[in-house]
Amino acid sequence: MQELTRKRKKFSDSSEQKRSLILYNDDMNHFDFVMESLIDVCKHTPEQAEQCTLIAHFNGSCEIKYGSDKDLIPCHKRLSERKIIVCIE
Repeated sequence: MQELTRKRKKFSDSSEQKRSLILYNDDMNHFDFVMESLIDVCKHTPEQAEQCTLIAHFNGSCEIKYGSDKDLIPCHKRLSERKIIVCIE
């Protein structure tokens, strides 16, 4: 019985839905502030943060992180507290 419980837990963990954290361009925040926030909150490298910021600026949005809600929700909350427009899709 215990082995069956472990198998179910392993299956439910591996089937957890992955989603994207999306950064949207806005006219309120400066590039440097957004880049610093991505480095601090999402643990991006400076180059990755710069690329994401530029992509969002020119395309309107950019996927900045991919993962489970457990990983994305804290980042979403911290970026939103900084008035950076993000959503989880």
